[in-house]
Amino acid sequence: MSKPNNLESLWMPFTPNKTFKKDPRIIVGAKDMHFISDDNREILDGTAGLWCVNAGHGRKTIQEAVSKQLETLDYSPPFQFGHPKQFELANRLAEIFPEGMNHVFFSNSGSEAVDSALKIALAYQRARGHSSKTRLIGRERGYHGVGFGGISVGGMVKNRMYFGSLLSGVDHLRHTHNHSLNAYSHGQPEHGAELADDLERIVQLHDASTIAAVIVEPIAGSTGVLPPPKGYLQRLRDICTKHDILLIFDEVISAFGRLGKATGSDYFGITPDIICCAKGLTNATIPMGATVVQDYIYESMLENADAPIELFHGYTYSGHPVACAAALATLDIYRDEGLFDNAAKMAPLIEQAAHSLKGSKHVIDIRNLGVIAAIELEPRGNAVGARGFETMKKAWELGLMVRANGDTLAFSPPLIVNESQVDEMFTKVKQALEQVE
Repeated sequence: MSKPNNLESLWMPFTPNKTFKKDPRIIVGAKDMHFISDDNREILDGTAGLWCVNAGHGRKTIQEAVSKQLETLDYSPPFQFGHPKQFELANRLAEIFPEGMNHVFFSNSGSEAVDSALKIALAYQRARGHSSKTRLIGRERGYHGVGFGGISVGGMVKNRMYFGSLLSGVDHLRHTHNHSLNAYSHGQPEHGAELADDLERIVQLHDASTIAAVIVEPIAGSTGVLPPPKGYLQRLRDICTKHDILLIFDEVISAFGRLGKATGSDYFGITPDIICCAKGLTNATIPMGATVVQDYIYESMLENADAPIELFHGYTYSGHPVACAAALATLDIYRDEGLFDNAAKMAPLIEQAAHSLKGSKHVIDIRNLGVIAAIELEPRGNAVGARGFETMKKAWELGLMVRANGDTLAFSPPLIVNESQVDEMFTKVKQALEQVE
């Protein structure tokens, strides 16, 4: 298949459009662990698309479920009406999410799942008579999507600096990255649990009576893969409980097997009050997000509502029947093929392969957890991100898709990955590094 004859009409997201359109990377097909480029090359998918194709590409059972659903019910309005699959999917998620988290609010993306979580947190505090609890706490270097709520609690500078003053009443914890103490950590770093105590500083500044919720990624992904220091998440949970503050885990990346468990909460043994998820929910075939809450949040909202409608929030496509069909088929694949267990099996192989690049050209740090790894490169003078971007392009030429977050190369292959493909990923990225100055 040839390249499109005109690339100019499309404004591409998070992409240097001028650069891309001079030298485009066009994908025309995908199957299992590989993309197919427009020049008919197989490209090993080292990123599960965008952290999301957890079951691999071209799944027949998902295709058939989507096709059947389109023939039966292509759309059902989510306000004041329901359809069977949205209830079935909510029940299936309640079965695999932490105990006590049995209520699910559907949306269309991770960004919407986060904004839904923030609004639910604020509405819950008001409903239970704590209307002064309106402040939201995020974390430096956090990524919570691109809605105004998400970029307000997020902590990535470029995602915030162009868009005005954002939401008021937001503060941020310090990030957990400490290169001097934790470089080349295998799994969770040893140092940094005390950084959770930064929440106590924020409580002293604003008072707990004004704080509704804290939101963090259990493992920060888009900022460059930052596993939490040992003990950090438990400490954060304890402080939130102590001060009656909701804890939200943004598991858009970590849910659905990325750490070898259904959720990062399960992996770390820490149960938050709200979990946001998306990406792997439908294997990225149909856009969908979900916000899963503790029973006491849902029950309080219903019991203390001041209007027949308990939550004035939702989307035209909340719980879309076709998305629900895709999600149910995806959950079947995860269960029937034991993909979460395979992820747990592959995790130490990925750790070993990633850390074998220590000492390679340009490499200054390597981080990993579960089926996630990152190789941080030394920046090229003042051209931050240039070396990472060039390495990503060179890897594409060599037949590997890897994600460049600035000068950090991120790996998150589909959970069907095998040992030889793990070796191939890191062999090719090492070859790419050798060809980049």
